[in-house]
Amino acid sequence: MVAGEPSGDLLAARIIQGLRRSDAQLLVEGIGGPEMAAGQFRQHYPMDALTVFGYVEALKRIPGLVSTYLGMRNHWLRHRPDVFVGIDAPDFNLRLEQRLRQAGVPTVHFVGPSIWAWRYERIHKIREAVSHMLVLFPFETEIYEKEGIPVTYVGHPLAANIPVQPDKQDARRRLGLQGQGRVLGVLPGSRSSEVRLLAPRFLRTVQLLQQQDPDLTVLVPMVNVRRRREFEQALAQCPVRNLHVIDGDTPGVRAPDAQGVVRPAAWTVMEASDAVLVASGTASLETALYKRPMVISYVLTPMMERIIRWKSGQDRPYVPWVGLPNVLARDFVVPELLQEDAEPEKLASECWKALTDQDYVRHIEQVFTQMHLQLRRDTPALAAEVILKLAREHAG
Repeated sequence: MVAGEPSGDLLAARIIQGLRRSDAQLLVEGIGGPEMAAGQFRQHYPMDALTVFGYVEALKRIPGLVSTYLGMRNHWLRHRPDVFVGIDAPDFNLRLEQRLRQAGVPTVHFVGPSIWAWRYERIHKIREAVSHMLVLFPFETEIYEKEGIPVTYVGHPLAANIPVQPDKQDARRRLGLQGQGRVLGVLPGSRSSEVRLLAPRFLRTVQLLQQQDPDLTVLVPMVNVRRRREFEQALAQCPVRNLHVIDGDTPGVRAPDAQGVVRPAAWTVMEASDAVLVASGTASLETALYKRPMVISYVLTPMMERIIRWKSGQDRPYVPWVGLPNVLARDFVVPELLQEDAEPEKLASECWKALTDQDYVRHIEQVFTQMHLQLRRDTPALAAEVILKLAREHAG
């Protein structure tokens, strides 16, 4: 099993739980993070070995990525597993899956690449590399069925682990927040380049909002010490009042909930917030599952934008939406301010609406509740059923 970033680590950990319910003696090994390690996962390389963003950063890390790829490929060609499961990270995992499948190892890929938005031609690589696709969203099954690729919709495990009715006051109590003032969650991303490009814009946005509401409290979750250090550098250049940086060491954040799920710091921030300013990505879906109105934003450097256009052969996605909540709703349910539109004035205007317009907030809550119920499946059990079936068939 290979997962390459925090969201994949969390997804993989839930699958491991499902697998162990069916086969407690199962050996699971590969590349993963702390959530997977908690499930008796044998780690050959840390997840950070694959956590890169964009082609520029990837170019700098090519030697390490190649070394990691060859190390795992050669290990599994010598000691062939009964099944390989790649969690997201398509550039790395599809290459590895193709080689292992050629060697007779059945391969499962969990989290379909967004071919519905960019680079549909990757479907040919998927057909060669993947024995069975596990997809998070119901609309994806039609794509793979049409292309003759075995596929199963397993729902999104986050929908089972995030409560349908979040408890804002409990989250605030756990964070030690007092009073009834407005709270804005600010999530500038989990990657270095995201924090570098988005944090200054988001902080200037907060400064504008605090001109309208001087008592506005701001919560900023950080995925690790390195990201926190980078964010605090931006904060030193653009200071904000009433701002709390939340991470895994913050009291009350890492305590298991009633289901035994240890929440990432970002989940506690989302639950405690009235609205969220968030970088496009998995965090926007998590925010939707917490039923919070949000403003989605993202910025690419000109070089990264040119490389993506060249690599994809597209000037824009096939669909008009970037944020996952909007993709699932097939509508602009929440605003997306991207690239040149990601200006503090525009971001502040939309955030103020999300913080103050109660009719809008109620509408968002209704839409996101329906979305949550649609995505809520027993994902670990459904994924484990497919994975173990392939493993047993391979083992004979």
